[in-house]
Amino acid sequence: MMRKKSVSASKASLVLFLCQMISALEVPLDSKLLEELSQPPTITQQSPKDYIVDPRENIVIQCEAKGKPPPSFSWTRNGTHFDIDKDAQVTMKPNSGTLVINIMNGGKAEAYEGVYQCTARNERGAAISNNIVIRPSRSPLWTKEKLEPNQVREGDSLVLHCRPPVGLPPPIIFWMDNAFQRLPQSERVSQGLNGDLYFSNVQPEDTREDYICYARFNHTQTIQQKQPISVKVFSMDSLNDTIAANLSDTDIYGAKPVTERQPVLLTPTGSTSTKVELRGNVLLLECIAAGLPTPVIRWIKEGGELPANRTFFENFKKTLKIIDVSEADSGNYKCIARNILGSAHHVISVTVKAAPYWITAPRNLVLSPGEDGTLICRANGNPKPNISWLANGVPIAIAPEDPSRKVDGDTIIFSHVQERSSAVYQCNASNEYGYLLANAFVNVLAEPPRILTSANKLYQVISDSPALLDCAYFGSPKPEIEWFKGVKGSILRGNEYIFHDNGTLEIPVAQKDSTGTYTCVARNELGKIQNEVQLEVKDPTMIIKQPEYKVVQRYGQVSFECIIKHDSTLLPTVIWLKDNDELPDDERFLVGKDNLTIMNVTDRDDGTYTCIVNTTLDSVSASAVLTVVAAPPTPAIIYARPNPPFDLELTGQLERSVELSWIPGDENNSPITNFVIEYEDGLHEPGVWHYQTEVPGTQTTVQLKLSPYVNYSFRVIAVNEIGRSQPSEPSEQYLTKSASPDENPSNVQGIGSEPDNLVITWESLKGFQSNGPGLQYKVSWRQKDVDDEWTSVIVANVSKYIVSGTPTFVPYEIKVQALNDLGYAPEPSEVIGHSGEDLPMVAPGNVQVHVVNSTLAKVHWDPVPLKTVRGHLQGYKVYYWKVQSLSRRSRRHVEKKILTFRGNKTFGMLPGLEPYSSYKLNVRVVNGKGEGPASPDKVFKTPEGVPSSPSFLKITNPTLDSLTLEWGSPTHPNGVLTSYILKFQPINNTHELGPLVEIRIPANESSLILKNLNYSTRYKFYFNAQTSVGSGSQITEEAVTIMDEAMASRQVDIATQGWFIGLMCAVALLILILLIVCFIRRNKGGKYPVKEKEDAHADPEIQPMKEDDGTFGEYRSLESDAEDHKPLKKGSRTPSDRTVKKEDSDDSLVDYGEGVNGQFNEDGSFIGQYSGKKEKEPAEGNESSEAPSPVNAMNSFV
Repeated sequence: MMRKKSVSASKASLVLFLCQMISALEVPLDSKLLEELSQPPTITQQSPKDYIVDPRENIVIQCEAKGKPPPSFSWTRNGTHFDIDKDAQVTMKPNSGTLVINIMNGGKAEAYEGVYQCTARNERGAAISNNIVIRPSRSPLWTKEKLEPNQVREGDSLVLHCRPPVGLPPPIIFWMDNAFQRLPQSERVSQGLNGDLYFSNVQPEDTREDYICYARFNHTQTIQQKQPISVKVFSMDSLNDTIAANLSDTDIYGAKPVTERQPVLLTPTGSTSTKVELRGNVLLLECIAAGLPTPVIRWIKEGGELPANRTFFENFKKTLKIIDVSEADSGNYKCIARNILGSAHHVISVTVKAAPYWITAPRNLVLSPGEDGTLICRANGNPKPNISWLANGVPIAIAPEDPSRKVDGDTIIFSHVQERSSAVYQCNASNEYGYLLANAFVNVLAEPPRILTSANKLYQVISDSPALLDCAYFGSPKPEIEWFKGVKGSILRGNEYIFHDNGTLEIPVAQKDSTGTYTCVARNELGKIQNEVQLEVKDPTMIIKQPEYKVVQRYGQVSFECIIKHDSTLLPTVIWLKDNDELPDDERFLVGKDNLTIMNVTDRDDGTYTCIVNTTLDSVSASAVLTVVAAPPTPAIIYARPNPPFDLELTGQLERSVELSWIPGDENNSPITNFVIEYEDGLHEPGVWHYQTEVPGTQTTVQLKLSPYVNYSFRVIAVNEIGRSQPSEPSEQYLTKSASPDENPSNVQGIGSEPDNLVITWESLKGFQSNGPGLQYKVSWRQKDVDDEWTSVIVANVSKYIVSGTPTFVPYEIKVQALNDLGYAPEPSEVIGHSGEDLPMVAPGNVQVHVVNSTLAKVHWDPVPLKTVRGHLQGYKVYYWKVQSLSRRSRRHVEKKILTFRGNKTFGMLPGLEPYSSYKLNVRVVNGKGEGPASPDKVFKTPEGVPSSPSFLKITNPTLDSLTLEWGSPTHPNGVLTSYILKFQPINNTHELGPLVEIRIPANESSLILKNLNYSTRYKFYFNAQTSVGSGSQITEEAVTIMDEAMASRQVDIATQGWFIGLMCAVALLILILLIVCFIRRNKGGKYPVKEKEDAHADPEIQPMKEDDGTFGEYRSLESDAEDHKPLKKGSRTPSDRTVKKEDSDDSLVDYGEGVNGQFNEDGSFIGQYSGKKEKEPAEGNESSEAPSPVNAMNSFV
């Protein structure tokens, strides 16, 4: 059966047009044929529809056309005939319709404004151009105006208006100074689309007198300049100085400082606006805002995303630019201007309309008498364009009647045409935004066949490669093409030939016996013609002795062989390369007929050497590596990869198997372990080698399984322990016969992309799996448990088919079966797919909330009926948000949180709630398409919790016996505060803690004066808030009361008295004697009552400590506060304002502690190195605010 590479040839006019057109399409027809055939006119070149001309130069309106006989030209202007002979300024170019209007010799361009249209006409019809609107460009001067200086206060906004003159085309606007330097622009200062210069806020450096707006008119290459604009910015400092200089000392003066302002939009104004843009154009949206600090602009599209890859931000994100807009880009675009004080926004409603654009433009039609054909003109737009037809430039309703023609909307149907039916038809598609005009001719020809390929043309190809024999032809009606081999040979048919629609004969695998004379015959009802071409099939060029891997000693000699075999009629050329480059220009390299010799080898000669053999038809190459080594002390055995096998032979050829044999190459001192067999499919994947099988190294024949419709070549690779050999030369080719497919496509799926369709996809069979030509697929489907009959369609070699008009989300049984020209594959297995999903219809019901504690709630709901899900149930989403805090009664920005629960789950936990707050939630079901409607909002409240720590604690106004405490309420009260708890205790100079005192303070207080404290004493304070639930985290602080100056004086005096110094020396002497006595008694073996002494004199760390005010209570009674109540060690300091803020970082607290490794306890308090230590440490520096005294010194000995 004859195979076709594309759609079979038919007498349909459109296919004839595609293959054999002589005018509008680019078909390779010779000039002689073009001169002989009649052809209606075709417009080949014309001026643009909107043609703006330079009024200083001649106007050239182009109109070029071709046809046979050559067309004549005429023009209309503003709808009436334009007689160019009556206007001396207008001429038409010879053999052309192009008009030249002489402006440079006295004509005025304004006098020739209008709408022009060209008509090209010959005996076969008339073609018309577009309506060409001629307008001269204009670059008017700025109108004179008096510009007042702009005096503006620092921080205010400002707009400098440009208001350029109206030009044609509109000018390009830019701002410069007197030195012709562009004014710098930024987020604060920028130029709008209308040319105005916008200042979001002015600064003193904006003061200048040369803000100049320029308008550049590109068409006339002129630039117009506006008068300079002066701006003076008054800063607050200079304004205050000015006011002060004019007022007396008793006057109150002073301008307000620069105040920050929230954003206000300068353009566009109002909250909403609209914009219409045309399809395919660039959409530009602009928002410029005033404010201090300078606002930042952000853009979003409501209900959608900004289109990826087509969206750009310009002018510091103040301009949103979307290129190549389409109807899908319609919608609401919101710009948001924001700074630290607030935001402002504007919504621009964009509507994308469309001027007409082609869906199917009419195409030229070549018919023979008695044939049928159609002209189709389909266009789209918004609004829908109106389609109208003209015949030879005249509306078809008033054109001469043609019985073979019938107009049906956007289609003209021709039946049984005659030569008088030739004409040029115009299709006009128009709406309010523009029009399209297309010419398409109907050319009725009666021509006998002609063959355009040269007679006796010689084709030469290499054996086993494709051969393409041309037979370019023309005729009307379209001729039928047949090929014969030999002068009296039979017609060529069968799978070994491919017949192309353009007449070319393809022999996929040319063999030596394909050589000969081939005859092409073209015939139609008007005649027959034939042409002979010659085919010569040459033997391939082969390298029968390839260069081999060489190891040579330095200063030695090496030779690479390259022995070739080639067709005797072809002249080969041999080229040698080193590392893919030319050989060095060195006399040591000697190139012989069959070899390359390198004399006196050096280390630089190391590399890869390639032998390339070229003929006029093919090229082959082979490479080998040269390794240069130093001379070894003793000879060594060289182990190398094996040489490639050779003499491959195919025997026992059957439809599905063949036997391959070969001769192994040299093992190179390492036995061959196995052979790898690879194959090439010259029909489907030429040049690509695939793994077939492998056999042990002792085996030199193998039976290979084959697939139908594959042009096999085989090669063998030998493997030893060193590596793999180079592949052998390919075997002869073996083309297996075609058969029906053995298998069906895999991975068949059915998934809907829309609610009313089913997209069936599969993985196509690979080329060799097709088993024959004409691979197609039979796609079958039926609704599961509903339809008894299968619906089937046969599609081309594709991997997808879309079934439309399906119910939403219903199961389908699907199967895909492969077939080719020889039959069907086995019956495929069925798979279950589903049509497209749609959004769920109902919301979950009976939503209930159970509050577990102040930060956790559990939500329940009833599942929705599965039939209302309309898709694969993916789960439920719970949206919940805080409405307000019950303690502050103030609303805040609503931040919705979402929790997703997979599957058919009907409850979930809501963690991370804030105590004592009012919340709302709703539940939605989710499928593959998206979310369903939300359930009614459910309100619930969380109970009170413990508060956070007070926001700050400051200790001020220290006196001899009092301190003033001030604090801030907790940032998160988490309920109604009932009271504050203050605990404090003294710390002596050895960092030991005194008794703990606790005070309860009403919740409405924010300060407290502590009286009756000890002078010159350090105290540590612990402060927290309480609700009805309990106490919150505490904050700690330390402070010192003021020292009594008289006492300090007395202490200093006693310390300098002689009697005190003597007393201290006596005490030291007594202690020394006591230590000596104890030492002597112990050495004599006497027992020292250590235990009794320890009991009598316990560790001074836990003994009561002597102070000026008496005795402290026992420290160990405060075990519960052991960590928090220990004082800071030496070097610890509090901030200068006596404030410890909860938000301060660890690093800042360490800084305050002057190098102490500090950390936070669980309650937020600060602990230092003293935490958990029992030993005392020597005092360093003046750590304590208490002066050293003898009393304290004595206490240290007790």
